[in-house]
Amino acid sequence: MNPSQSLGIRLTHIFFFFFFIQFLFAQQVRESAIRGTVKDKEGNPIEFATIYIKGESSGTQSDAKGNYYLPVTPGRRTFCVQFMGYETYERQVEVKPGEKVTIAVTLDERRYDLQEVVIQSKSGVQRVNETAYNVVALDATSRYNSTADLSDMLNKVSGVRIRETGGVGSDMQVMLDGFSGKHVKVFIDGVPQEGVGESFGLNNIPVNYAERIEVYKGVVPVVFGTDAIGGVINIVTKKNTKKWHLDASYSYGSFNTHKSYVNFGQTFNNGLTYEINAFQNYSDNSYYVDTPVEEFLSLKPGGGSKINSKKIERVKRFHDTYHNEAVIGKVGVVNKKWADRLLFGVTYAQMYKDIQTGVVQDVVFGGKYEKGHTVMPSMEYRKQDLLLEGLDVTFTANYNKGITHNVDTSSYEYNWYGIKRPLNMPGEQSYHHLRWNNNNWNGTFTVNYHIKDIHTFTFNNVMNSFYRSATSLLGPEAETYSIPNETQKNISGLSYRLMPGDKWNVAAFGKYYYQFVSGPLATSDRQDDFVKATRTVSTTGYGIAGTYFILKNLQSKLSYEKVYRLPSNREMFGDGDMESGDVSLKPENSNNINFNISFGETFGEHSFYAEGGVIYRDIKDYIYRVITGLGGGKSGATYINHGKVLTKGYTLTARYDFSNWLSLGGNFTEINTRNNVKTYANSDAANLTYGARMPNVPYLFANSDVTFYWHDFGRKDNMLTAVYDNFYVKSFPRFSEALGNQAESEFVVPTQFSHNVSVSYSMQGGRYNLSFECQNITDAKLYDNFKLQKAGRAFYGKVRISL
Repeated sequence: MNPSQSLGIRLTHIFFFFFFIQFLFAQQVRESAIRGTVKDKEGNPIEFATIYIKGESSGTQSDAKGNYYLPVTPGRRTFCVQFMGYETYERQVEVKPGEKVTIAVTLDERRYDLQEVVIQSKSGVQRVNETAYNVVALDATSRYNSTADLSDMLNKVSGVRIRETGGVGSDMQVMLDGFSGKHVKVFIDGVPQEGVGESFGLNNIPVNYAERIEVYKGVVPVVFGTDAIGGVINIVTKKNTKKWHLDASYSYGSFNTHKSYVNFGQTFNNGLTYEINAFQNYSDNSYYVDTPVEEFLSLKPGGGSKINSKKIERVKRFHDTYHNEAVIGKVGVVNKKWADRLLFGVTYAQMYKDIQTGVVQDVVFGGKYEKGHTVMPSMEYRKQDLLLEGLDVTFTANYNKGITHNVDTSSYEYNWYGIKRPLNMPGEQSYHHLRWNNNNWNGTFTVNYHIKDIHTFTFNNVMNSFYRSATSLLGPEAETYSIPNETQKNISGLSYRLMPGDKWNVAAFGKYYYQFVSGPLATSDRQDDFVKATRTVSTTGYGIAGTYFILKNLQSKLSYEKVYRLPSNREMFGDGDMESGDVSLKPENSNNINFNISFGETFGEHSFYAEGGVIYRDIKDYIYRVITGLGGGKSGATYINHGKVLTKGYTLTARYDFSNWLSLGGNFTEINTRNNVKTYANSDAANLTYGARMPNVPYLFANSDVTFYWHDFGRKDNMLTAVYDNFYVKSFPRFSEALGNQAESEFVVPTQFSHNVSVSYSMQGGRYNLSFECQNITDAKLYDNFKLQKAGRAFYGKVRISL
């Protein structure tokens, strides 16, 4: 019996068990309830509005048609409805035993929200925090007037650190609870973003594109159908229900940085809808860095040079221009009997990037560059109560056709002064002009079945197919490599959630992982001969997550999972330039435990929230990025299975709000990711780095912020907002702390502390907006991966209209 047949039999048995459970719980007592619809002033239904009784923790949400049903205890109650961007609706209502009271709610629009992290209100942001999973939600609308991208917002979450190799458009990784890179998966509206291209990196997407950002730490709901170990970031985009809307902005700042964004669309009375999102980023990235400089002793080919690693000079980046442009168009129908949402879309994106440095800052380039474009058609279908009440279905599919060029054909070498001299042979790192033809298919299918709001069964399946071929354009005729890169990945998950009341709920799940890999495998250390290698991985994982309200406002969460992470395409095949892959990489597997406790309370105009979490990860076959020497003073990177890694740590969060004019808070994180290999492979020899921190990984960092709001500043419905925030990162080892002298600067990435300020002015209830920002106001020296330096002090201004 093959694995797929065995999986099918197991799933069949599980489904029969689930429907047996449904039969046992099918009976219910006659209950009191409030029901009705939630709409805006134009009569459009509002989806995901939060409906609850004031002073009680239970609640529900409106569906795609704005309908809701809320069981209540008989008596006189304060009925409330909230939705982000609208004023809270409150009404006193008397409900008799067994009575069903109908209330049609119309919400009035509000132009701004006060809290970046909404922790007290029962809004669409807060509802994810009440699940069994350890998840934080950020309200993106509060930053619409800033020049922030999505990565800037994520930096404010406890346990999260955004790692960038430079300025605008640089390589970026999200570090979450000690894990970075492909350990953390990114989704947009529940759709995985693997293979979508650099233009859709989190540091390229403007914050105005999102309504909120959900950060799932550790154990991840099966609805995402992913193989993440560190967690998941889900970008929830704006789903406007207005008949017509427009949001447009432009910003300009230091290093000749331009950013713009526009979103407009319309929904007609018959349900026809369309929407256009477009954004662009451009920057010279011409900031100063501090580095040793190679001096050319002669400008002739092969002339000598010298470098004093102790002599640090301040030089300007001169070959780091980046720009990208993207347009996303969608058209379809909403609020139909047969579909809540059926949308078809097309995305086009392009990018160009000069490559200034290698994987370490000592190496500087003056002619290398990368460019590419991608076209992605997509479709989305969502329907609640399909065929029977409580059965919700979601289906998405997209195809990404991408072309990328890696070009290294310069006949000159450069130093940090911008001086160039001829090379004996062309190619600053390795002479090539490669065109990569990428084909990426992705499909998701999710079914949720709700029974009396107590039992929920979820099945999710994600399929991904990737095919990449390489063609050399150096010769007079293009030459396509004979061995392409191929992967096929399938992840299925099944979960059951029990939610008997407001006090506690629990969810258990199982996952099935499958991956097929085919690609070139080097047969020599010189990487000059390859054979085709294939392999297949098939395994299962499982987990459980629960939450319990110890007191009304004191909540605890505990979760455990046995999870696998399949190697990514980049880890197996490289990036076609400075990173080489390894098709023989094994999947990581980990036992993860998360514990979290939170408390929130409101006293009149004062509200307070505090949270603490503990993280434990025991990983085997940890996939790790390492620096490799390429000869001639050049460096590259590759990925290896390290063996065993143990991660332990904790996070702390606190926030205080006063009325509608002050908000302040901060986060503190300490995560130790340590080498857990006692002896070398196939040997009894002791591992000298056992117990040492994994190199190039920040382990202690914090941030804090304070925001002031002046309402009706200048005139009614205008508001002035001032924000101060900071980021702190303690020094961490650049290489293994067991093998280097941590007192010497070249062995550590130094401690960093940066400060930012911004002021924005909103007019006519947020229709017209102006803002000014200063980032890194003290011009602190900021570093990241292997001590690559980031920008110093920078100033930005932004104008925005929202109609």
